[in-house]
Amino acid sequence: MHLGTVEPVQLRRCVNRSTSTRRVEVHRPPLGVVAAILAWNFPLAILAYKLAPAIVTGNTIVVKPAPSTPLSALFVGELIKDLVPRGVVNILSDDGEVAPVLVAHPGVAKIAFTGSTKTGKAVYANAASTVKRVTLELGGNDAAIVLPNVDVRKIAPKLFAAMFGNSGQICLSLKRLYVHTSIYDEVCDELAVLARNARVGDGFDPETEFGPVQNRNQFQQLKEVLAEVATAGTIIAGAEVKDGPGFFVAPTLVRDVSDDCRLVKEEIFGPIRPILRYDDMDDAIRRANDSCYGLGASVWSNDVELAARLARRIEAGTVWVISILN
Repeated sequence: MHLGTVEPVQLRRCVNRSTSTRRVEVHRPPLGVVAAILAWNFPLAILAYKLAPAIVTGNTIVVKPAPSTPLSALFVGELIKDLVPRGVVNILSDDGEVAPVLVAHPGVAKIAFTGSTKTGKAVYANAASTVKRVTLELGGNDAAIVLPNVDVRKIAPKLFAAMFGNSGQICLSLKRLYVHTSIYDEVCDELAVLARNARVGDGFDPETEFGPVQNRNQFQQLKEVLAEVATAGTIIAGAEVKDGPGFFVAPTLVRDVSDDCRLVKEEIFGPIRPILRYDDMDDAIRRANDSCYGLGASVWSNDVELAARLARRIEAGTVWVISILN
């Protein structure tokens, strides 16, 4: 596969351990063609952090936006068409049939994929046929552990924002909230008030705080989850599905739910979140680690050193320690 050329970039060359009889050099040449397969939740941002590194390191790129969000990528292509040589940036929109071809194509040197874990596994397996380089940014079911020494009223808005930003459609969103039993009811009450007061609606309305779910398939999955949690726990806020056009789901909180519930075990990519009770810190960490995901997590406490020690026991790629003292 040949897709245009990029002017040679000044790549770093390092001479190591040279002697009179031996010269060792390290070169970092461009790979060639990079295929960037994008998710639908942040189509423009995800495009930016794949496109720029590929070009600046001397590669050409084929961008494959998600079928439900092609317009931002196509618009970027329109903007830059006269800024880069022909064939350097290629944008292919489709109904889902192009990605497998790109992944398996021997002319593609690297795959940069952002999306669900299920699809990521398929990408990884398909890329093995040509042993190409693969970078996967997949799903998460991020756990947050709230210690009993926090000021509930101060942290509640922060917890709420971490749960429901972009209507819960973020891979690093807080998706499982573990709260000590001594403050469990208070945390539930504070979060429920915030959820009930949330303004859900058209994103063009300046009063709107939370927009719709991005696509119909995701909307249908969330309605299935709402039907399940109606009997699996206690819904304390939300669960409303707006009538009319658009895929609107109100921020929904569910308490008194068991760890084997779908809402807890799976990544729920939308505005539905469980609040779970714990009594013992060791048990909370064990439950937080009891997941096939390992993207992110957080510990909320007014004691930073204690929280940091606990964070080191959590099995996740990134663990935040969050302390709100003022």
